[in-house]
Amino acid sequence: MAEIVVKEIDSQGRVSIPARWRKNFKSRKLALIKRGNRIEIVSVEALSPSALFDSIRVSENVDFTDSHALKKALSELNER
Repeated sequence: MAEIVVKEIDSQGRVSIPARWRKNFKSRKLALIKRGNRIEIVSVEALSPSALFDSIRVSENVDFTDSHALKKALSELNER
């Protein structure tokens, strides 16, 4: 069930988040996602670099010393 609280933006653009909501966040870092006229606030957890190991697969033929070739290979992943 959704819980709704109406807040005002202060003169510096800040909005306070209720303490009971903040208690459930695992981090003090937040991602703000704008979708049309809505803003989503998502807690961002720290990620260990080792968690990213083998998370992106590119062709074995890519020359990692050539930044243009690597960028092209990564952009082709987004197209799939």
